[in-house]
Amino acid sequence: MTARLALTHIGLCVSDIESSAVFYCAALGFEEVRRMRVANPETATLLGVPGLVLDLVYLQRDGFRLELLGYPVPGVHGDGQPRQLNALGFTHLSFRVDDPDGLVSLIERYGGKAWADRTVAFAGGSRGLMATDPDGNWIELIESRPAAAD
Repeated sequence: MTARLALTHIGLCVSDIESSAVFYCAALGFEEVRRMRVANPETATLLGVPGLVLDLVYLQRDGFRLELLGYPVPGVHGDGQPRQLNALGFTHLSFRVDDPDGLVSLIERYGGKAWADRTVAFAGGSRGLMATDPDGNWIELIESRPAAAD
C-alpha cells in the first residue's frame, strides 16, 4: 500500500517579500493567492528557525505554487549571489517563453538581472537564456518557436 502524497508548493526564501511578490507577479506572470504571518513555536521548530516571525506569500502559475518566505525575525542570511547550478539542492525555475527578450526586459525592470553571457542558440533556432531574480535565484528561459511550415 502506497501512502497518499501530494505536492503542495516549493518554498523560496527572499530578502524583501513585497518586492519579490511584485517581481514574480509583474515579471513572470504569477498570481498571488494567499498571504499569512506565522509566529509560533511549532513552525519555528518545524523549520529550525528559533523565534521566527515569518511572512508567507503564495503565488500560482500554470498549476504550480511558489511560496515566498520572508523572515522579519530573525532576518535572512546569504550573499544574494547566484549559486552554481551543479551545487546540491534546488537550482532554478524554468519557463518556456515566446518572447524571451521582452521577458528579460521585464525581469530587469523589476529588479532581476539578465546574464547575456549565458545565452545560447540551440539547433532549430530557439534560444536558452539565464536570468536571476532580485535575490540571485536562477531563472531559465527556453524560447518556444513555432514549428516550421512545410
